[in-house]
Amino acid sequence: MKSIIKWIALIGAALTLSGCGINNIPSYDEAVNATWAQVENQYKRRADLIPNLVETVKGFAKHEKDVLTQVVEARAKATQMTLPKDILSNPQAFRQFEASQSELSSALARLMVVVERYPELKADKNFQQLQAQLEGTENRIAVARRDYIQAVQRYNTELRTFPGRLWAATLYRNMKPRQTFSAPDAAKEAPTVKF
Repeated sequence: MKSIIKWIALIGAALTLSGCGINNIPSYDEAVNATWAQVENQYKRRADLIPNLVETVKGFAKHEKDVLTQVVEARAKATQMTLPKDILSNPQAFRQFEASQSELSSALARLMVVVERYPELKADKNFQQLQAQLEGTENRIAVARRDYIQAVQRYNTELRTFPGRLWAATLYRNMKPRQTFSAPDAAKEAPTVKF
């Protein structure tokens, strides 16, 4: 009879613990890791498209060498950066990664301004396809970043609220709040419109 009571108590304790959020922190941590992998995947896709885009533009805009060089250098800097394993909980490393990707975005924006000066380039079928792929990738990056931000919000909230705070303090002490993206300084300023 006592062993049956022990088993019932053990099953009751297991059911109580499973419903109290003990698994939320690792589950949310995995969601953050998965969404971060998608962010990295989309940045890699963009980096892979850039050499083809640069080569296509080179054929039409030979005297725009400075802009092309800036794009190539920004891509190299963004793709050669070694990401530490703790990047998601390391503010300095995360900001460095964010800055290198922002620099690449700025270089691509300058490249698109150059393209506007070459109507024959804009009409080129290869360029149009590459531009469409790049625009699609930029949209995917935005979606992946949004999903990552939401996953981090859920995870960080769990670490800071009850009962997650209790579980973080007792069972998951190594789980640290994760970093999220911030708007670049240039995006915080309203664009100037002149007529």
